[in-house]
Amino acid sequence: MMTQNLKRQSINPPPTQAIYDHFHFSQATRVGDMIWVSGQVGVDADMTPGKDVEEQSHLAFQALKHVLEAAGASLADVVELMTFHTELQGDMPAFAAVKDQYFPDRYPAWTAVGISQLAIPGLRVEIRAVAVAGCGDT
Repeated sequence: MMTQNLKRQSINPPPTQAIYDHFHFSQATRVGDMIWVSGQVGVDADMTPGKDVEEQSHLAFQALKHVLEAAGASLADVVELMTFHTELQGDMPAFAAVKDQYFPDRYPAWTAVGISQLAIPGLRVEIRAVAVAGCGDT
């Protein structure tokens, strides 16, 4: 019988360590095969938001992918997405088209929420996720 490691692990890829140190939260937390990913936003390496919702969405999904990989998982292991949008109805067609590039099949559960603002001025989308490492293997 295998015993699963249920020790809590904080996942903070090297470029994100400053966020952990300054804002006091992990990019993800892993317990066993479960991974909870903090909200990922559409900023570049200089913390500048992408020019529009499409670019921000790509940047946020790339950040999500990077954090999952650091946690030993992949986008295929995502079982739930929760997305936050400052322009929910207007941005949904563009956001959904980008999302479908990262999740072309085996869609995760998804909740999209309209909000008034995000942490950095100019941000329009934030993506958080729950994954189960290894569940997306086919």
